[in-house]
Amino acid sequence: MTYVLAAAGTGGHVYPALAVAEELVAGGVDRRDVLFVGGDRLEARVVPEAGYRLARVEMRGRRRLTDPSNLALPGLLRRAVRSLRARYRETDAGVVAVFGGYIALPAGWAALREGIPVVLHEQNAVAGLANRIVHRWAHRSFVGFAAASRRLPGAEVVGVPLRRDLLTPVAPAAARRDYGLDSELPVVGILGGSLGAGSLNALAPELLRVGAGKLQLLHLCGMRNLEDTRRAAAGISGWRVVGFEDDMARFYAAVDLVVCRAGAGTIAELAATGTPAVVVPYPHGLGGHQEANAAELASAGGAVVVAEERISTVPDRVVALVGDAERLRRMGRAAGGLARLDAAQRVASAMREAVDG
Repeated sequence: MTYVLAAAGTGGHVYPALAVAEELVAGGVDRRDVLFVGGDRLEARVVPEAGYRLARVEMRGRRRLTDPSNLALPGLLRRAVRSLRARYRETDAGVVAVFGGYIALPAGWAALREGIPVVLHEQNAVAGLANRIVHRWAHRSFVGFAAASRRLPGAEVVGVPLRRDLLTPVAPAAARRDYGLDSELPVVGILGGSLGAGSLNALAPELLRVGAGKLQLLHLCGMRNLEDTRRAAAGISGWRVVGFEDDMARFYAAVDLVVCRAGAGTIAELAATGTPAVVVPYPHGLGGHQEANAAELASAGGAVVVAEERISTVPDRVVALVGDAERLRRMGRAAGGLARLDAAQRVASAMREAVDG
């Protein structure tokens, strides 16, 4: 019997699926009985690195409405469904968990056609179109934010699945030594998600200028931006550049404040680690989902939200915050109060129940 997890595209979809896979294995499922389905983006690297099989399917998401390449999508979808149905039969799939992204619809549809139960997890506060469709026939649906249940009626609010290593305590002093950071000066992390964020990367020099002598940067710039960012940082003290970080527990232990986007995974990590943040939601996300993701954290007092058109105000806000240790402590406690740490276990349990059931 195979447990299938469909996740593709960005870390916001792939890492929650990996967290659920970890819980399946911890609960006694043989790692060889876990199969991921996806494409050729982030999942093509991180899934095999984690020791899981990956069935790659040719599929992509819808582009802007006027893009003529959208005309190819129905054919791609049919072929993807046909390929996945064959793979499900070949591997004796017992349950399919869908985590959103361009693979969600063909993975869920193929499961429906094969009579295989579907478990759905929507990470964002605004549910995507594919997940809204799959929800109609899902065996059980889960959401990371209560707001998402407005479009997915009956879904259970569990939070976003997080990998166990994120929840492993790391000593801040040790984390800073690992990164080569000053042990005394406040550390501001810049985090643009698994792919990096250009406008956040561009903030780094101004943050260092405005905060000269008051802060240092730990900058996760994204692998595609690594060489350019390293060139910009060459010879500038207090600017530590990392393309991609597998050990996010170490990153959060090292920082006092994060400047970030509002991907669902990032918001969940901020809550789980009790990390205060200045959040700049990505303005072009479908349905304004990043603004919605950030709303709960901001309302609780765990984050300051700055709109993209006001991003130039971020350096002054950051410098004011790092100079107010008591406010940072309050923000960290507020963020930690929103943590939901058992989402991965609950989704994994639902998958096992669907197979047993």
